[in-house]
Amino acid sequence: MQIKTLLPLVAILLLSACGETNTASSETPAAPAAAPTEAPAKAMTGEWTSLFNGKDLSGWHTYGKEGVGAAWKIDDGAIHLDVANKDGWQAEGGGDIVTDQSYANYELELEWKIGKDGNSGIIYNIVETDDYDYPWLTGPEMQVLDNDGHPDGKIKTHRAGDLYDFISVAEENVKPVGEWNQVKLVVTDGKVEHWLNGKKQVEYVNKGPEWEAMIDNSKFKDFDAFGQSTSGKISLQDHGDAVWYRNIRIRELK
Repeated sequence: MQIKTLLPLVAILLLSACGETNTASSETPAAPAAAPTEAPAKAMTGEWTSLFNGKDLSGWHTYGKEGVGAAWKIDDGAIHLDVANKDGWQAEGGGDIVTDQSYANYELELEWKIGKDGNSGIIYNIVETDDYDYPWLTGPEMQVLDNDGHPDGKIKTHRAGDLYDFISVAEENVKPVGEWNQVKLVVTDGKVEHWLNGKKQVEYVNKGPEWEAMIDNSKFKDFDAFGQSTSGKISLQDHGDAVWYRNIRIRELK
């Protein structure tokens, strides 16, 4: 590219960089969101595998336990967290559910809808051992939220589609309460992409000095195993609020 062509492009990029600074939590600044590209991380060459058959919760279990609690139900072809009864901040008979298998270098697709004022999340790269009580002690989260009704909606990096407590979405396009949102999550040994309703919203490196600095500036800084794995199990979070998930499938990236 010639210099006279490059200079206007540089000016445009400088002007577009003068936007609002993200906030990682109510106390710490977030790392700025990278401008998402429209190309996927790697070529998708694997076959799709369903992680939910629409009938039961085969292939899933409650984190740290065997089987799935009664609060997780099948509702019209979707996984539904029934929160009629609470046990602290989670549903009675609930708890975070995780895949039986661990995954590396993959593309995950699913749909979710949230209840009024609800909060949930898709947590990934989870290391499930007796040393950690919850998936979020080891795995990052793609936030699932009623942005307008839940208090976390007032925190820039805690809104739907965000890399929770780190990076806000490039453009808010979440659908209203009760409507289905489409997710694509691309996870590799080196990079992660969050897609929401057809738009790439978040892109970040998931290892190395840049990632470690992001963790140090987040609420997870004191959790020694957080974000240290680039592969692992996938979780649907019980945050004590009604949520539905369906059409969950995965394929390897090669």
